[in-house]
Amino acid sequence: MKKLFISCLGMAFSAAMFAQVDYSMVSVPQEVGLEFTRMTADGDYVFMPAVKNGNVMKWEANRVIDIDNEGTHMAYLSKRGNTTNIFIKDLTKQGSSIQRTKRALVKDFIYSPDGKYICFSESIGKEQQVFQTDAKSGYVCRQFTSGAIDASPVYSADMSQIFFSRKEKKGSTIWSYNIKNNFLSTFTAGAYPYPLKTETAYYCTRYNAEGRGEIWKINYESNLEECIVSDMTKGFSTPTLSPDRKWLLFVGESIVTDGKKTTRNLDIYICRPDGTDMSQITFHPANDLCPTWSKDGKYIYFVSQRGSAERIPNIWRMTFIADDAK
Repeated sequence: MKKLFISCLGMAFSAAMFAQVDYSMVSVPQEVGLEFTRMTADGDYVFMPAVKNGNVMKWEANRVIDIDNEGTHMAYLSKRGNTTNIFIKDLTKQGSSIQRTKRALVKDFIYSPDGKYICFSESIGKEQQVFQTDAKSGYVCRQFTSGAIDASPVYSADMSQIFFSRKEKKGSTIWSYNIKNNFLSTFTAGAYPYPLKTETAYYCTRYNAEGRGEIWKINYESNLEECIVSDMTKGFSTPTLSPDRKWLLFVGESIVTDGKKTTRNLDIYICRPDGTDMSQITFHPANDLCPTWSKDGKYIYFVSQRGSAERIPNIWRMTFIADDAK
């Protein structure tokens, strides 16, 4: 069996040690061997999705970070004043970020596969609508949906469709918008879709009866549905496949118990596309959210309050080293 080569001291670490860890620490002992680099500054006002702790953690799994097709620019959500917009930072040089949208409350977004466009959702009153704008110039937007609560848009590999999740009375469902003929299609229950390049299928998040997220793979032609990741005590969300299609990246709960008190937070996990070889790869007491791959698969970008005594969120980049030798 192929093994992940990530050094750690074990997933069961004492709650007493966690209590001693200051948020200002960049990493903790379980993350030894991994390199963490802060990609933003406090003055970038990186937006961090809401997290509610409890016996069942609830969090917004919005996509708030993405890397363009050339791997040279990083887009992120920034909350400044009463507005939240997309900003872009050039990874090849130091400097300030450039504002890419001038909207009110952008919720999440993604680059198109060719890097020419950015598709995003925006909260407007009681609705949330999907738009597209140019990735490099202008502020003109094309509106794709209306009259509903739509989120987490993502392009198909050929850019013919945009998949997204729609919040309805009984939960969320996966939809798609055909860019050429404006046709809307609805598929199955789920949220945060991630369509595959080589299959008529997507990964998504589904919630069980207890409200915990599970990772599912849905083939929307054959109607085959597979539960890839599930745990009776933890929830998971936001699956994203690595560029080489060997690893599935997602967010999940971590649980630490010292016999008297149980503490939960969010960390980053990976597994094989079929759910095997699952590993937790971050362990900091801060919540680690919204992970996305670099285009070469060597790094993972994510938003976290680690490295800040004031718990200010920033975007971090961590190394990803996998040993695929049998």
